[in-house]
Amino acid sequence: MQGLQTKGLTLQYGNQTIIDCLDFDIPLGKITVLVGANGSGKSTLLRSLARLLNPASGEILLDAQKLHSMSTKQIAKQLAILPQGPVAPEGITVQQLVKQGRYPHQSWFQQWSKDDEMLVEQALEATQLLALKDRPVDSLSGGQRQRAWIAMTLAQETPIILLDEPTTYLDMTHQIELLDFLFELNRQSQRTVVMVLHDLNLACRYADHLVAIHNKKVAIEGAPEEIVTPQMVEEIFQLKAIIQKDPYFGTPLCIPNGKGRHIK
Repeated sequence: MQGLQTKGLTLQYGNQTIIDCLDFDIPLGKITVLVGANGSGKSTLLRSLARLLNPASGEILLDAQKLHSMSTKQIAKQLAILPQGPVAPEGITVQQLVKQGRYPHQSWFQQWSKDDEMLVEQALEATQLLALKDRPVDSLSGGQRQRAWIAMTLAQETPIILLDEPTTYLDMTHQIELLDFLFELNRQSQRTVVMVLHDLNLACRYADHLVAIHNKKVAIEGAPEEIVTPQMVEEIFQLKAIIQKDPYFGTPLCIPNGKGRHIK
């Protein structure tokens, strides 16, 4: 199988094992969402898939080639990652940041082109940042900065996109706009999208393939409607909940137990 895979992957921070001997395939052309409790290793796994973290053992394969044997430029043409809390150089404008996404495609004989300009423009338009393209990134609101980084990731135009909590800092409207955009991007161009999301209901709505990380392994994976149950939520999140059908989409809707007002 081609695409992104792990074979016996173990990830550690110091002497602490975060992911243990993981065999895992990312479905090609689909939206895969990683979920799990805080500290379960979702973000660590995503970072390792982009070679931002070296395995303690095992390997990661990209199109059947060992990731650690590939050049940084080769990888950057195949996959793009938006990590948590990226920091832009001081004073850089939105447009300058988005242009960074095109640098893996540059070389001494192939400099900036009209196609590069068009792709940057499209990324700015898709993230509703055209009007802010000359603004310094550090002058933007948290949500606007997040969209600028996403625009840079889109401009990279890779077949695989990795996003670590891309809805952070976004209000409800912009969360849905962003996830709708990624959904359309996937459906129209069959780009493989892998995301870490904290909101289980949004994960269920947008994921073709849902992966729950627990106890250093993939505890369960599959279509959300097949795997999201009250038992799964209690096991993965230690939370009692009932699962109903989303009235708009029919996807699983998690209603957690807890304290709050009771209206009779």
